[in-house]
Order: sequence, then structure tokens, then C-alpha cells
Amino acid sequence: MLSLTVTLVVLALSWTLAYIGAPLLVWTAVVTVAYAALLVTGLLGTVGAAILGVPLLLLLVFNIVPLRRGVLTRGLFERFKAVMPEMSQTERDALEAGDTWWETEMFRGRPDWKQLLDFPRTEYTEEEQAFLDNQCATLCAMINDWQIDFELREIPAPVMDYIREQRFLAMLIDKKHGGLGFSARAQSEVVTRIATRSIAVAVTVMVPNSLGPGELLMIYGTPEQKKQWLPGLVSGREIPCLGLTGPEAGSDATAMPDHGEVCYGELEGRRTLGIRLSFSKRWITLAPIATVVGLAFKLGDPEGLLGDKSRVDYGITCVLVPANHPGVEIGRRHYPGSAFMNGPIFGKDVFVPLDWIIGGPANAGRGWRMLVECLSAGRGISLPALAAATAQTAYRMTGAYAGIRTQFRLPVGKFEGVQEATGRIAGLTYLMEATRVLTSSAVDHCAPGVVTAIAKYHMTELMRRIVADAMDVHGGRGIQQGPRNYLASAYQAAPVAITVEGANILVRNLMIFGQGAIRCHPYVLKEMEASRHDDLEAFDQTLWAHLGYSINRAVRALSLGLSGAGLACAPLSGPLAPYYRQLERMSASLAIVSDVTMGLLGGDLKRKERLSARLGDVLSHLYMASAVLKYHRDEGEPEEDLPYAHWALQHCLSQIGLAFEGFFANFPNRLAAGVMRRLVFPLGRSHREPSDTLTAELAEHIMLPSALRDRLSQSVYTTGGADDPVGRMERAFTLLHEAAAVTDLLDSAAQDGEAPGDTQAERLKNAIANGRITAEQSQVLDDYEKARLDAIQTDDFSPEYLRRIAAVDAHKVTGARQQHVA
Repeated sequence: MLSLTVTLVVLALSWTLAYIGAPLLVWTAVVTVAYAALLVTGLLGTVGAAILGVPLLLLLVFNIVPLRRGVLTRGLFERFKAVMPEMSQTERDALEAGDTWWETEMFRGRPDWKQLLDFPRTEYTEEEQAFLDNQCATLCAMINDWQIDFELREIPAPVMDYIREQRFLAMLIDKKHGGLGFSARAQSEVVTRIATRSIAVAVTVMVPNSLGPGELLMIYGTPEQKKQWLPGLVSGREIPCLGLTGPEAGSDATAMPDHGEVCYGELEGRRTLGIRLSFSKRWITLAPIATVVGLAFKLGDPEGLLGDKSRVDYGITCVLVPANHPGVEIGRRHYPGSAFMNGPIFGKDVFVPLDWIIGGPANAGRGWRMLVECLSAGRGISLPALAAATAQTAYRMTGAYAGIRTQFRLPVGKFEGVQEATGRIAGLTYLMEATRVLTSSAVDHCAPGVVTAIAKYHMTELMRRIVADAMDVHGGRGIQQGPRNYLASAYQAAPVAITVEGANILVRNLMIFGQGAIRCHPYVLKEMEASRHDDLEAFDQTLWAHLGYSINRAVRALSLGLSGAGLACAPLSGPLAPYYRQLERMSASLAIVSDVTMGLLGGDLKRKERLSARLGDVLSHLYMASAVLKYHRDEGEPEEDLPYAHWALQHCLSQIGLAFEGFFANFPNRLAAGVMRRLVFPLGRSHREPSDTLTAELAEHIMLPSALRDRLSQSVYTTGGADDPVGRMERAFTLLHEAAAVTDLLDSAAQDGEAPGDTQAERLKNAIANGRITAEQSQVLDDYEKARLDAIQTDDFSPEYLRRIAAVDAHKVTGARQQHVA
């Protein structure tokens, strides 16, 4: 009995030390004192002393650094160097680009919630708010999406002129250069508002403010380059585009066949040291109207003209070239389902001087690093903004439509099957808005590479889910295209957001966890650097700290799992406090599962894309759930938001559970998979999707006017009037709720037999005659009925109209073909 008690005490003490993450010296001191106390008191016999003396001896050896390094670490170091995969310079640039942020806390298993809650959300300046209220609103009022996408297939000149004049293309350019110098959140809001009116116009505005020559010049340009180009970019006189992707190279920059060689050539009659370029780019937004082209290509210097005879291949380099420069050819337009300008760019043996390299000759070969750093920030603004616009429009309009559209004398939004879709639209829109606000605010403080990839991937995928749900609810009302349709453009353009700035398959399978695991882990990158520099001392220090970290996370994951996260800490009390605890539990689980996975698979993990993607899903939903908690807190913890917050958080936790289960089911080492599953889910997976009851609560809410409805769809342009697709539905929705009280009176009169009739007109007439409803109240119902019927109609067109549009298109095609041939 005594031996059992001693054993249990030792285990409990060891478990506690492991759970709190005690350092090695503390472990050694505590174990030494406990061992000595047991010996002195006689509680430890000879056999027990011998058994417990072994771990004490090992601890003592671990504390003697030279002995540990020579006996244990050296062999492990050699093995680590042998299995560590080679990393190309392109991969290293992508890995090192940008900053780590809150995702690091979620990845490491012990999130510091104070850091998140104290993080200052970006608020609009007076200048930014005025721009949103005036210039942005004016632009939205000018836009006719049907005209742009169907009739003209391009943005009208007055709209483009206004965009240029009001510096919409220069939101990110600093004020000292004449730009607007807006925050990332303000840029996001501008793009979101425009996108609720027209995807084509929003893309036209967002691209120069995302990855493009303007940002590259701002950050890396020489003073001379800034002086030459920035004034024109600010005024709109210069329209930029960036030639990056091509027929053979999309996401894989290393496959880029576009090349240039350093050589002497003739420029303006003078012999000049420069680069002779050949390139073929496609899918380049704004290319057909661009006046200045940023080009990415592989640079070679076979003759050592740059000064380094030993270096031939410099790698990806970026230059800035006028679109009318000899040899540069802007091709005909692509048409990606939306009317924004997009097309190919070609060039063969195009000679440019060295000082056209962005940043000058010193930046030769640094192009990929420059592009990735800029892209990581832009990815957190532009595509999430498009996704948010689609979600907000679908949320507001689907809720209204579900209320005014009736079947079997009941609003369609009351049917449980429809509520599954409308409730999901509501919950996912809340999740997306929380993610957008947090991510754009983060971009204002740093250049977070991982969270922007998370926002881009998941928000565009959720956009696709939401617009599909909205189309399902609208049925034929959403399918028939025309000036009344507020969903079709977003539905048609969804693949654009999925594909650009890192195709979603790439982002999920390679970037989120692939970059996050190394950048966010406290030790892996240090171990890789120690290996690369053959630094045994640094490796020894890092390796054993890593071991202690792994033991701590394993014990924490199991302890939190067994206690149902009861041992975790929440920074706040209240109804959302349990979610802080559950997220800490899942964070600890991700930390230990990542460690085991990287330890067992090593470099093979890079090829196990589906495993990497599932761990990326865990990290992503930890981040997005954190964004919901932060958003609810920053909004003042409104009671009305709670069902939405509960739904979004339960959805994230459920997705985390599904991702872990899929990971364990497919992990190649079945013994390790079983152990990891027991660590993460010792009592089974407990997180499920939101209940039907909670989803129905959101579905009911989406059909009612409320402060939350207005706040969650505040970017939607709703002041377009009765001829506007959104304005038409808004009017019917407003009248519906004004007429609700009169409808109740009419129903009551009908039940009392004082409003008989087969039609509403007959029932109203009898109700008025019997004094149950006044003429004024009857007019309210009549106004609503007219607005309702108008709102649910779809467009139809005369054959003459369609033939006229077809004739215009045919003329444009013929003219473009003749021009191309010429």
C-alpha cells in the first residue's frame, strides 16, 4: 500500500510539472528533493531507491550540457540533417515572408487571450469615414451592374473617370506621395461596399490596391522610380497591372519560363547595360487598359555583368515597363465571367535598362520575396472583401425574400428545409465579418502571412457556400438574370475569388499549415537553421527545449480532454467563456499532433498534402473562432449577437473535430494515429454542428428588422430606390413589417367571420365594412402587396433587345479581331 501511495504521489507530481511546463532545472530540483525526502524518511526501500534513481540520474545527465551534447545530441543531429528536406530559395522566401501573429498563439497550445482582447481593432479616421459616406456612396450610386456585365461588358467611361479622379486606385499609396494612405480596414470596407454593387468595379479598384506596382514601388522603389511613377498612379493617369502568372506557371513560381539575360543593348540611341526579356503572361487584371506593367521573370547573368562572376542565375526579378515600350504587346481580353479588364501580355527580346528593376540593380533576384511579402498583406484585404460583400448581400436579401415569398400561405422562411439554408447563411456571415475585421486590422499592424492565407481561403469558400444557399432559397428568382437579380453576378464570379492570389487548393494544402507549422512553432525553424549552419550547440539547446514543449502539450491535451476543458482558463466570464476553454483545449491538441506528425513524417509531410490540409483546417478554425470571440467583445457584447456567436463557434469547433478525425483516420502510422486520437479525444469527439433549434433561431432572426441585421450587412448599398435590385427588395421588406399589424387585424377579423372572401381584396372590403380595419390601414396592405409582387418578379426581354445586344457584341468581337490581325 505504501509503495502504491508513493508511486501515485510521484506520478501526480510529475504530471503537474509536465502540465505547467516546468523547466528542466525545476524538474531536477523537485525530483532530487523528493528522492532525498523519501530516503530520509525511510519510505523508499532499496529496490524503490534503485528504480527511482534511474530517472534522477538521467535528469542530472541532461543538466550537464557538454555531456548531453556529446552523448545524446550529436547522433540525433546527424540523423536530423540526413532527413531534413532540401529547401529551395523560392520556398525559403515564401516561408520567411511576412510576420506571424495571433495564429502563433493558437498553434502553440497556450494562447494568451489578453493579447487578443487587448489588440486594438482599427477604427476609421474622419477622412476615411467621409470617403465612405461621400465618394464611395457616389460611386455606388453611379454603378449599374446589369449594364456593365451584360450590355457593355466593360465599365462605362464616367465611372472609370470618377474612380481615377477620386483616387480610388491610390488608397494604399502614402499621403506623402499624394495617395489616400488608407488603413487596411478602410480599404477592405471600400472594396466590400463597391462589390455589393458590382464585382467588376470592385476588382478594378482592388487590384491596384493589392498586389501591384504601386505597393512594390512604395516599399522597394528607388527615389527616382517613385518620383517617375507614383504621381501618375495617384492621379489615375497611369493604370498599373502586374504580369506574374502564365500558361506554364500559376502557383509554382519556380516553373516560370519567362526569362531575361543581362546584356548590353541600345536604348534611345545609347549603348546601355540592361536586360533582354521574353515573356508570355495571361490572366492579368487591368492588362487591356494598363499603361505601366510590372513583370516578374527569371534573371540570368551569364557574363557576370552585374559584378559577380560566380553568380549566373539570380532568380525571380521584377521590373516596371511602360505598356507602350517597344516589344511589349498587350493581347486581347480574357472574359472571366465578369466585365473587369483581364488579358494576356507578351514580349520577345524586349530590352529594358537595369534601373527599371524595381528597387534598382540591388534588387536583382529578390522579386519573389518582394511579391510574397506584398501578396500576404493584399490577400488579407481584397479577396475577403469580395467574399464579405457576397455574404452580406445574400444575408440581407435572402432574409427579406424568405419573409415576403409565400408558399401554402406561409413565408418560405418558416419551412424547416429553407431554415437550414437561411440559418447557415446567417451564422456564416457573422463568422466571415468577424474574420474580415480582425484580419484587416492585423494587416494594419504587421504583414501576417498565415492568417491572411486563412482568411482568403476560408472566406472565399464560405462565400461559395453562402451564395449557393441563397440561390437555393430564391429558386427561379435567383436563376433568371436581369436588372432585378442581385445574386447572379456574385454566383458567376465566385470562381474568380477562388482562383486568384493563390488558388484555394494550393492555399489549403500547402500554405496554411505548411507555412504555419514552421513559422509558428517555437523550435522547428530554429532547428532547421541550426542544421543549415551545422551549429550543434544551437541544435542541442533547441532540441531539448522542444522535447519539454512536446511533453507539456501532450499532458495538457490529455488533461484538458479528460476534464472537458474544465482545467483551461477563460479570460472572461459570461455565456461565451466555455468557448475560450474549448479553444485552448483544441490548441493544445494541435500543438502535440503537429509535433508528432513532423517528427514521424519529416520532409514527407510536404507531400502528404491532405494530412497537412486537415491540420491547416484545425489552425484555421481556431483562428476564425478567436475572431468571433474578439468581434463579440469589440461590439460591446450585445445580447442580440449571442445566438450568432454560439452558432459560429459551435460550427468552428465541429469543423476542428472533423478535421482531426479525418487526419487520424488517414495517418499512415496506425499506432501513432491511435495514440494521438486518445490524446485529443480521450472520451470521444464531443463537438457537433449547431443544433436545428439554434439554426432555426437564426433563420427566424434573418427575416426580421434588427440592429444586428443592419450592422452585419452595413456594407450593402441599400439606397438605390425602387428601380434598384436591392432597393426594390428593401422596400418590400420594410412594408412587410409595417403591414404586419394590419395583417394580424385582418386575420382576426376573418376568424371572427367579419372578413369573408376568397381574395385579400374581398376580405379587406368586408373588414372595412364591418369596422375592423380602416381605409388607411387597408392602403398599407395594398402598398405592401404591390411592392411584394414587384419584388418577386423576374426580368424578361424582347427579342429586339437581345438581338441588339448580340449585334453590339458581334461588332466588338469583329473589331477586336481585325485590330489584332492588323
